[in-house]
Amino acid sequence: MTYARRTKDQLAARVAQDIFDGAVVNLGIGQPTLVANHLPAGREIILHSENGILGMGPAPAAGDEDYDLINAGKQPVTLLAGGAYFHHADSFAMMRGGHLDICVLGAFQVSATGDLANWSTGEEGAIPAVGGAMDLAIGARQTWVMMDLLTKKGESKIVAQCSYPLTGLGCVKRVYSDLATLECTPAGLKLIDKVDGLGHAELEELVGLPIAL
Repeated sequence: MTYARRTKDQLAARVAQDIFDGAVVNLGIGQPTLVANHLPAGREIILHSENGILGMGPAPAAGDEDYDLINAGKQPVTLLAGGAYFHHADSFAMMRGGHLDICVLGAFQVSATGDLANWSTGEEGAIPAVGGAMDLAIGARQTWVMMDLLTKKGESKIVAQCSYPLTGLGCVKRVYSDLATLECTPAGLKLIDKVDGLGHAELEELVGLPIAL
């Protein structure tokens, strides 16, 4: 059988599907920001941005952008009724104080046991960009990663041990990728779901690690 990768919007919708009612959630820079556009109707989810916003809505319609109201990735956002903005020091106090239920981050690498590397590849000339990732990864009650499973070279971003500089140890609970959703546990990877047509053995071959059912 053949299989199709999830598009970025399909992946964002897959992440949004698992966010529970009443959750306070930080969406990291890059792909995770798309999750805001796919939150299930009727489910109250409070979105936080590390630059000092609580209560973000979906992206504004074309022509309605207000560049005084942006997320941490400098993208224009909307503010829902009851939303607020505040100093980023207060925002980091929320992150570090355990007040976020979930953060959704991108990654360069994730280990099978949940170590996260997402701020630098360590390559010469690479610009490190840790931002608030370390605070989020450790401060949130659950850290989820949203990313393509493979690099442009076809190598798995999920590895036995991270070779890039670490953001946090054992902090990632789930990896949402374009091919599969996986749980990181102390015993290794566990399958949550995968795209139709992708066999389990083929997925293990792509990742290069055993994946429990």
